[in-house]
Amino acid sequence: MAKKVVATLRQASGKDFAKVIRMVKSPKTGAYTFKETMMTNDAVKDFLAKP
Repeated sequence: MAKKVVATLRQASGKDFAKVIRMVKSPKTGAYTFKETMMTNDAVKDFLAKP
């Protein structure tokens, strides 16, 4: 499965945020869909490690 971090964003709070897009295969149809999530850079590796 393709996994990609698309953009890194910075806010005034001092935390770095990233927009993460993950390609997921549907068990029903076999088609691929994309899940987009905004999260802190600390949580990106954990999110991409999950199946």
